Amino acid sequence: MTGGRLFKIYAIAYLVFLYAPIMLLPIFAFNDGTIISFPLQGFTTKWFEAMFGNATLHKAVKNSLIIASSSAVLATCLGIFTARAVTRYNFPAKGGIVGLVMLPLVLPEIIVAVSLFGVLLGLGIPLSIWTVILGHVLICTPYTVAILNSAFQSLDRSLEEAAYDLGESRWSTFRLIILPLVAPGIVSSLLISFTISLDEFIIAFFLAGTEPTLPVYIFSQFRFPQAVPVIMALGTLLVLLSIVLLAVAEYFRRRGIAKSGGKDTGGFL
Repeated sequence: MTGGRLFKIYAIAYLVFLYAPIMLLPIFAFNDGTIISFPLQGFTTKWFEAMFGNATLHKAVKNSLIIASSSAVLATCLGIFTARAVTRYNFPAKGGIVGLVMLPLVLPEIIVAVSLFGVLLGLGIPLSIWTVILGHVLICTPYTVAILNSAFQSLDRSLEEAAYDLGESRWSTFRLIILPLVAPGIVSSLLISFTISLDEFIIAFFLAGTEPTLPVYIFSQFRFPQAVPVIMALGTLLVLLSIVLLAVAEYFRRRGIAKSGGKDTGGFL
């Protein structure tokens, strides 16, 4: 058997292993039985109806949307300032500071969650959706910095210098010239941060207090077998939402690179 054939078999097996569980979600979401097993019992949409009529689920979704939206905006703002500073200026301990900003990328989330939990309790800060936002901003900011670094690095600096020559201030140049050019990267950063925050479980589990987020709610429902089909229906919608958000983020990322004349070195999709 040739190496190319082995690689093809490996690639197919890998894709099946990766995506087969996801493909099972809609199958069991429309299955009439409450037990997740074959053979299927028949076609139904009652699990989706039960999902839309669940008040506790609605509250969890509302909390998650507030957290994800706030985290995405705050993390992207921090990412803009950080990426601008890193790509435009030299300052003491630049490498060390950037390393600290990017550190949450390599730290286990359980360590981040436990550390934040201890610090917040020690300071007497009550756990709520705002403490979850704090944790999610911490883990989302490195992703926004990575995305926006690429956007800022691909800018043509001569455009900025031309604006200065024409009498524009630094702030007006940043607002009128630089921000529009990196706008696709900003949109991509917002969408990626929103997706990461919406799906995150560990930090939300430790810091949410009595305000459940969507992943925490899903985890709690697996104790009740009759609720599992509803979770399958919910999971189907979440997968579709995640695919749409990632596709839109990738579109804006590539659009930003093409707009600035940079080179695409890889992306999310």
